[in-house]
Amino acid sequence: MYKILEKKIKDRTAVVGVIGMGYVGLPLAVELGREGFTVIGIDINPHKISLINSGKSDIDDVKDEDLKPLVKSGKIKATSDFSALKKADCVPICVPTPLSKTKDPDVSYILAAVNEVQKYLHPGQLVILESTTYPGTTEELILPILEETGLKVGKDFFLAFSPERVDPGNAKYGTKNTPRVVGGTTPLCTQIAKLFYEQTMTQAVAVSSTKSAEMVKLLENTFRSVNIGLVNEVALMCDRLKIDVWEIIDAANTKPFGFMPFYPGPGLGGHCIPIDPHYLSWKLKSLNYYARFIELAGDINSHMPEYVVDRISRALNERKKSLKGSKILVLGVAYKRDIRDVRESPALDVIKLLQNAGAEVKYTDPHVPSIRMDDSVMKSVKLTKELLHSSDCVAIVTDHTAFDYDSVVQNARLIMDTRNATKNVKQNRDKIVKL
Repeated sequence: MYKILEKKIKDRTAVVGVIGMGYVGLPLAVELGREGFTVIGIDINPHKISLINSGKSDIDDVKDEDLKPLVKSGKIKATSDFSALKKADCVPICVPTPLSKTKDPDVSYILAAVNEVQKYLHPGQLVILESTTYPGTTEELILPILEETGLKVGKDFFLAFSPERVDPGNAKYGTKNTPRVVGGTTPLCTQIAKLFYEQTMTQAVAVSSTKSAEMVKLLENTFRSVNIGLVNEVALMCDRLKIDVWEIIDAANTKPFGFMPFYPGPGLGGHCIPIDPHYLSWKLKSLNYYARFIELAGDINSHMPEYVVDRISRALNERKKSLKGSKILVLGVAYKRDIRDVRESPALDVIKLLQNAGAEVKYTDPHVPSIRMDDSVMKSVKLTKELLHSSDCVAIVTDHTAFDYDSVVQNARLIMDTRNATKNVKQNRDKIVKL
């Protein structure tokens, strides 16, 4: 089975069934298609299926002009029919792994996908989980389900974990040139999964097990979460000390060794950094270990939207105005610069907190035409000089490059800058309040 699959992968005749056509699955499908593989994209969202089959992308990192020729040539086809897995030799699973309201891992999407894979599992098939999860998921949850078929891992089929490392909007590193970490349930599983990724990625790095590969991703994002939590706390300290946290970070960054700059912000967003560390923390609780750094960083980061609103309130009070009844314009609701992704965006929390405090809130974002707030929908408003001037405070929550910050500062009465976006603006700096 190994030799047959190895040959198919090397000569690009292996059919790849990618489960989940979102921020991870669609870019992967495009890279595979570019390298000559035939890709079947499976997703339960009919709108997404229709969109992909028409050659259109709803993902920032996949352009229509890259997807369309692959669809037209038959290299990529999307479907909601899992029976298409009968034809698949390699099956990357790229489904969401959110947290529940109690911050427990929700692996229901993984289990739903694996139960479908089980129905069509056949000898010589490679199954790879890419969804971020807690250490032990692949061996403890997925392997038993697949072996219920009577097929044996490492002999009849192959199972591995390879964490996605996509950074939406990153102009330098994408799916292709970001090294892949791969761990299999057996040495042969690792070997064949590594070979699979080497066909499309610039580098694949093997580790000793699926559990190790799962831990690698959690370490990466816990590292970022903890350091962002640290610098957010430093921002709170600098507020009390009446000094500029951005100046402090820039000065510290002149040290050529022993320091890596992280920057404060209105909170964490995206699918990875606010969520992944809690997968590790949850797993460790089952082993009677309390992950103190993770919990502390999570607490600090999750309360940053409250701090932003408090800072806006104080700035308005200094100008003899109450937050209640004030007109607040939020600039940017995507979770990071120059993308349309609002998953876990702190801007949504900032807006809700402002509304709860009685403020009249509008937002503008060139990448996000509308957002859902509980049971209602807010639409982005056009950014004009008149709108800026009529707002009691303009809160820069996402520092999109499309915004003209000189114009914002010139025409706004008060600016709450949570991203240091106005650092190069020379005039009217007395209007600016920084995080």
